[in-house]
Amino acid sequence: MAMVHTGGPDGVRLHVQRLGPGRTGPATPTAVLLHGLLTDSLAAYYFTVGPGLAAAGVDVVMYDQRGHGRSERPAHGYRLDAFVGDLERLLDRLGIHGPVHLVGNCFGGTVAFQYAVRHPERVAGLSLIESEPATPAWAAKLEKLLGYTATQLSEHEADALAWIDAHHGGHTARLAKSAARLVRTTTIAEDIPSSAVLGERRIRSVRSPVLALYGADSDMAAQAPWLESLLPSSRTVVVPGHEHSVLVEVPALVLRHVLGWIGDPGGRRGMPSTAALAEVKALAEVEAAS
Repeated sequence: MAMVHTGGPDGVRLHVQRLGPGRTGPATPTAVLLHGLLTDSLAAYYFTVGPGLAAAGVDVVMYDQRGHGRSERPAHGYRLDAFVGDLERLLDRLGIHGPVHLVGNCFGGTVAFQYAVRHPERVAGLSLIESEPATPAWAAKLEKLLGYTATQLSEHEADALAWIDAHHGGHTARLAKSAARLVRTTTIAEDIPSSAVLGERRIRSVRSPVLALYGADSDMAAQAPWLESLLPSSRTVVVPGHEHSVLVEVPALVLRHVLGWIGDPGGRRGMPSTAALAEVKALAEVEAAS
């Protein structure tokens, strides 16, 4: 565990944890795990797929994004480019210069995709979990979501937290309280929707193999055909019976697919993009019952 200052005029101190495999060498892959917004932190990976990736021989880098977890929380500076800049400078500070595998959950996947557009030579592969590129539609959705969050968790914080505690438990309520503080004390709700976005031409420019995992009952699952049409090297996996929280609800299934993608980017030896849904469903059912 370490605090790393990313330097530069926009630099912040980031809380970083690194899980190394037993042995490292020139061929050891590095995976950088990026979490989602507001209630999320590197803990989402530490208690799901992070240890499994390390046990399988992957050098794992996890960090709390700016404003989240134990990382520094500046009052301003939350546009998407700032998060991408953090990733750029963090890799440089850690001395990681070769191509890395980026694994992003929700907003973390958006950051990862933006980084791949900016630095295609530094990305070996992308694994996006319930995530999407930054498009005008994405910005509009985030504006609505963050605006609602700001209203409920700032203007009606006490009532909202009491409802969350009663319906989802104390742990979730504590995460929501931290999210309320982030929204209340920073410009994140205004900054993210005003971020620069990508057109289809820029999205098509990504040459890194892209794995996208969606819960079948999530609204994001509908974009799977669109993403595959733009990125011929991509593969989408839709998990039946799940919504947005597939990383937390079926971590073993997510680990299996991400490990397969890291070991074989592009799925040249793996399952075709539309195959093995029956196997995926069986794995999900087994994990849900465990």
